[in-house]
Amino acid sequence: MQVIMDLTVSPFGVGLSVSKYIAACHEILEEAGLKTNLHAYGTNIEGEWDTVFAAVKKCHEKLHDMGVPRITSSIKVGTRTDRQQSMLDKIQSVKNKLE
Repeated sequence: MQVIMDLTVSPFGVGLSVSKYIAACHEILEEAGLKTNLHAYGTNIEGEWDTVFAAVKKCHEKLHDMGVPRITSSIKVGTRTDRQQSMLDKIQSVKNKLE
């Protein structure tokens, strides 16, 4: 099943700057072959359900290995059965209505 996910990973106990941890997660998502769109407060991810969720698990494992004692992830997940839709399709649909 294809999924579009909005993922926000929040490492705690490592100070104010968390960009190196987010970069480590982004590398995991790329290595998994997932389509991603990094934004200011998270990452949109597109791919097969099991691959996406396995990558999220690897992100948590990697950050704990990097010394992060606590991680909270917020996840929004969307699936469709009526047709396939990509992240780009969703954005383009709104842009078309704004024209």
